[in-house]
Amino acid sequence: MTRLLDAADVTGGYGPVQVLFGLDLVVDEGEVVVVLGANGAGKTTTLRALCGMIPAKGTVTFAGESIIGKKPDDIVRRGVAHVPQGRGTFADLTVEENLRAGAYVRKDDEIPADIDRWYTTFPRLAERRDQAAGSMSGGEQQMLAIARALMSRPHLLLLDEPSLGLAPLITRELFTQLADLNRETGMTMLVVEQNANLALDIADRGYVLEAGAIVTSGTAAELKSDEAVRKAYLGY
Repeated sequence: MTRLLDAADVTGGYGPVQVLFGLDLVVDEGEVVVVLGANGAGKTTTLRALCGMIPAKGTVTFAGESIIGKKPDDIVRRGVAHVPQGRGTFADLTVEENLRAGAYVRKDDEIPADIDRWYTTFPRLAERRDQAAGSMSGGEQQMLAIARALMSRPHLLLLDEPSLGLAPLITRELFTQLADLNRETGMTMLVVEQNANLALDIADRGYVLEAGAIVTSGTAAELKSDEAVRKAYLGY
C-alpha cells in the first residue's frame, strides 16, 4: 500500500504544557485507522498537531511532502481535512452555505456537482439544504460537518470523536456511513474515537494512546483480541 501520512517523534502541546511525547503513527492510502485512548490521553491534540492547528515538532509527511509547521489552510490545500470535536458547523448559515464554505480553498467550477454528490450520500442534508445548521439535530450536524470537510476534496479525513454527544442509534448510523464512504470512494480516514467497539468495526488498523505516546498498535482484529485493550476500551 502507498504511505499517505507518516508521523514520527511528534511532540506538541499548548504553551508550556506538553501533551504529545514522541508520537509515531502511519496511515496508508485507502485505510481507516483509529486512535483509541482515555480522556486526556492526547487524541484531540494529535489531530490538531497533524493539521497545523497547534505548534508541533518532529516529522510529519503527507503524500511524501513535509507538512510540519505549515499553516492549516496550506495543509487543507494539500489534501487534509479535519472534522473537529463538537462538529463546529457555522450555526447561522444554512446547510448549503456550510457546504460552500467547505470548498473555500477551491477555484474550480465543480463545486455545485460536489454539493449534489454529498446530498446523495447524506440525503438528510438535501432535505434541510435551506435550514440553519444550528437548528438541526446533533447527528445531522455531524453529517454536515463531514460533508463540509469532504467539499475540499481531501485525500485524508481526520475525524475527532464523531460519536460525541450522539444517541447510540445515530452513532451506529454515522459509522455505517463512514464505512460506506471508505468502501465506495476509497477515502482514507484517521479517526479519534472513544467508542472503541464501533471504531474498530470499521477500521483496518488502530493505535492506543496513553499520556501522549503510542503504547499499542495493530490490526483491528489484533486490538480486539488484546486482553488489555479489551478490558480498558471494549468492556469485556
